[in-house]
Amino acid sequence: MTDNPRIDDLRRRVQMDPASIAFAQLAEEYRRGRLFAEAVEVCRAGLAVHPGYLSARVTLGRALVELGELDAARLEFETVLAGAPENLSAIRGLGEIHERGGNLPAALRQFERALSLAPNDPDLEETVGDLTRRVEASVRSASDVDATQPADPSSQPPDADQDRAARTVSALEEFLAAIHGAGADRRA
Repeated sequence: MTDNPRIDDLRRRVQMDPASIAFAQLAEEYRRGRLFAEAVEVCRAGLAVHPGYLSARVTLGRALVELGELDAARLEFETVLAGAPENLSAIRGLGEIHERGGNLPAALRQFERALSLAPNDPDLEETVGDLTRRVEASVRSASDVDATQPADPSSQPPDADQDRAARTVSALEEFLAAIHGAGADRRA
């Protein structure tokens, strides 16, 4: 038994009827109670019976993110978005995964997409603003690194120059893609 009577009640319901969709509520209560491993276990058991229950997949993805299982969480969120392309929780979840993984331009695209669906959400506005500043700063930083490098290419190994150039190009491409994605989302 737990200190949470709601969890206890839901657990009893699921034990009495393992095919019940109450598993999703139980898993969400576990997640909210920071019992992430329990939430994952309950979701996986319930989804074995109800694989199309998208809100349970969102709960599973969110619990997996908290456990640091980002690849597994990404698969859950992508599954949700395949069936419900405008699922705000799954979009935000993907944004968080990209941010945690250091892919700020991809995170920005996801959070901008979420903001287009919930335009008056102050948390999303703040997140988009913060990520925009961070992406712009990383692009400036990449440009500054290139500007401070010696003009004589023979002073550095060719691999270092190629690696730096590839990183700069990649950062700029991701930044441009984020800007382009934001424009496309706003036009849609």
